[in-house]
Amino acid sequence: MPGLLDQYLPLVIFIAVSAVIAGALLVVPFIVAFQAPDPEKLSAYECGFNAFDDARMKFDVRFYLVALLFIIFDLEVAFLFPWAVAFHEVGIFGFWSMMLFLGVLTIGFIYEWNKGALEWD
Repeated sequence: MPGLLDQYLPLVIFIAVSAVIAGALLVVPFIVAFQAPDPEKLSAYECGFNAFDDARMKFDVRFYLVALLFIIFDLEVAFLFPWAVAFHEVGIFGFWSMMLFLGVLTIGFIYEWNKGALEWD
């Protein structure tokens, strides 16, 4: 049994220290935080400007377009990192597959640029 205690004691200590730090990070802000916020801090704030109309008002479609373009080009990086790590294993077929992917993505980017989707008036 002493061997089992020697194996798990560092793990138990790690979990205990983690629990203490997590508990401290949850409790300390309630103790040291300023408790009288002003009305400005409690006001609603959405999409970069103060709320001034009904919550069900229509948003400009450009907000959604920029978000979709960000997701598309952000996912490109999610494909590039594993490809770069496994570059030697994928061989020439993997290289040209990624070049085709980047080509299609570049054509889409140029199309969006020409359509003016990246311009903010």
